[in-house]
Amino acid sequence: MNGRRSTVLAIAVLGLALAFEGCSGPTAPRHGAPAANHATSTTSASSASSASTTTTTTAGAPTSSTPASTTPLAVAPSGLSLMVEPQAGFTPLYDFMSAARQSLDMTMYELSDPTVEQILISDHRRGVRVRVLLDRDDSGGSVNQAASATLSAGGVAVSWANDSEIFHQKTITVDGTTSAVMTGNLTPQYYATTRDFVVIDSQAADVAAIESVFATDWSGAAPSPGAPGADLVWSPGSEPELAALVGSAARSVVVENEEMDSASIEQVLESDARRGVDVTVVMTADSEWNGAFAQLESAGVHVVLYPATTSSLYIHAKVIDVDSAKAFIGSENFSTASLDDNRELGLITSSAAVLGPLNSTLSSDIAGGQAQESTSTSPPSTAVPSPSPTPSPSRPAATGCTPIDDEGGCYEPGEYCRDDDHGTTGRAGDGDTITCEDENGTWYWETS
Repeated sequence: MNGRRSTVLAIAVLGLALAFEGCSGPTAPRHGAPAANHATSTTSASSASSASTTTTTTAGAPTSSTPASTTPLAVAPSGLSLMVEPQAGFTPLYDFMSAARQSLDMTMYELSDPTVEQILISDHRRGVRVRVLLDRDDSGGSVNQAASATLSAGGVAVSWANDSEIFHQKTITVDGTTSAVMTGNLTPQYYATTRDFVVIDSQAADVAAIESVFATDWSGAAPSPGAPGADLVWSPGSEPELAALVGSAARSVVVENEEMDSASIEQVLESDARRGVDVTVVMTADSEWNGAFAQLESAGVHVVLYPATTSSLYIHAKVIDVDSAKAFIGSENFSTASLDDNRELGLITSSAAVLGPLNSTLSSDIAGGQAQESTSTSPPSTAVPSPSPTPSPSRPAATGCTPIDDEGGCYEPGEYCRDDDHGTTGRAGDGDTITCEDENGTWYWETS
């Protein structure tokens, strides 16, 4: 690539790093759990042992905002930098894509962003070779239909990934020199309300490996383990490497994830806690994981839950931070399907340019909740707790509303439904009639 083109791309990448400053705090979206196509429920698990603490946020977003980075991350010696979402916004990523001069390759689980679509079409019309690989096996098969049609009509080369497995990877590579490795999808309805990260990676070995795997996936092949590059972690097959990372902790582990359904990851988190490592799991509450939360807490893991409401930050990021010195960031959820079967991509790094803003963000997310100490003196059951008649302090008591949520309170419009409530009609705490309705595969209580 000539000097002028290198300069254009470098400016765009630098813009990604500078986007950290002056950002405001988020509120929450509605999300499913894409890597395993789970339906989501509402309410947090509240069981905890005397040795651990379950934390739930207040009704709003965290009161402390994520500290901004002032380091020019794009020119860090490691070749890595980090965007923190929702603080950074997506304009820097748009600029990154618009700076393409030779090629742009994208693998995306879900794409429904009209701005991205128009950038890709514009790039193509400027003579950039644009290739977009979209998931078809899971919810991407429906979400991506409109984008596929728009891009194809604009002349962009679009292909459906092999549908034998979920393609949950979220990566954009520009001019064969720089890749954006993302934890989040290109779905704008969630941008402003969701915790996600984007690693900007210009390490030559990583970018070459990402492009090599893209070429194989573009051919229609089923996903297989990819080249490791400098520090890449590919699925299928990432479970042993991520379990080993968690098990290497000497002092602390902080995890953010959307799912907790991997026995090997859960076991090593519990093992760490039992040998004295300070282990914290930060997630959005979902009754599907209550059994896992209870088991983790019984081992001494601190579980920090954000409520599944539209007024709270949604934890969609997939992060493992070990001793504040090494971290995994990627698309892999903690589920057997995500780790062993799906096409996924992340990386493990000790880069200070990444760890600085990452550690600050994780600390902010942990501090964003209000601690609720357990009064239990015995370890909680590993079974999913049954709905309790005792109302949560943060929710109104159930007075005529139906059904009763798992905390003994009332459902409100916009909250997730339990699986057993699909299609049913009830009454919210304010007396309104509500119905559990399907919205693109995820069920919510809506005013009838």
